[in-house]
Amino acid sequence: MLRDRPSHADPAVLALQALAHVAGDEAMGPRFLALTGMDVAELRAKAGQPATLMALLDYLMANEADLLATADAIGVKPDALALAARKLGSDW
Repeated sequence: MLRDRPSHADPAVLALQALAHVAGDEAMGPRFLALTGMDVAELRAKAGQPATLMALLDYLMANEADLLATADAIGVKPDALALAARKLGSDW
């Protein structure tokens, strides 16, 4: 099971998994796009860019319900996404 993943999992991979979940969610996807000002095509084009991943993690850190839902959906603890945000923020 994914929850057994070590806490040192690659933060960019976690962020991409979270992005895939958020983008496919009926409520979170449109809200995230509205907050970033991106459209679907732009999100696809910029999905792997550091700024996009940080925007996604910032979005989740500001919305506890979405953070919890996303963590559950991708099979990690919410703390793993918070740690990914800290690591990516310090790396980029």
